[in-house]
Amino acid sequence: MNVRTGPLVIDTQELGRQPGHERRRELSVTVPTQWGYDVFGVSEGSPIDIELRLEAVMDGVLATASTTVTATGECVRCLEQVEEVLDLDVQELYLYDRPSDPEEAEEVQWLEGDLLDLEPTLRDAVVFALPQNPLCDPDCPGLCPDCGARIADDPDHTHGPAIDPRWSSLSQLIDPK
Repeated sequence: MNVRTGPLVIDTQELGRQPGHERRRELSVTVPTQWGYDVFGVSEGSPIDIELRLEAVMDGVLATASTTVTATGECVRCLEQVEEVLDLDVQELYLYDRPSDPEEAEEVQWLEGDLLDLEPTLRDAVVFALPQNPLCDPDCPGLCPDCGARIADDPDHTHGPAIDPRWSSLSQLIDPK
């Protein structure tokens, strides 16, 4: 874990290392980088509200957070803008000391001195909560495969009877263009 300064890096020095001590904080910050994937995510600079509880335990600091963030993107069927408010609860134990086993160090979070970096935990929670295929409406009919028109805007959209491609060149004899 590489701790840097920023709005999601919390100093736990006032908490001490005595089990049972706790502190509560409310944070309103902006998302430092894009969280999500190409089609849907939380854009950089979006506001994020966090209610944070830090509790000293035997092995480290237990961080419990409730957060609200807005994800935006496009419907995968019709490409309309989609906006979804995510309310998430996360909990992570940050160890006082970095584990000596490299495999274990990849799986856990730890404090750098007295600093706790909340960003990776929040980012992972947000990304896992995002829908894989965001939709503007569960019944979104999508786009017309022939012309690309949005079917929800014109439910009666048609192109006439389909012509078998083997016979399509004969239609030029009737209607030359």
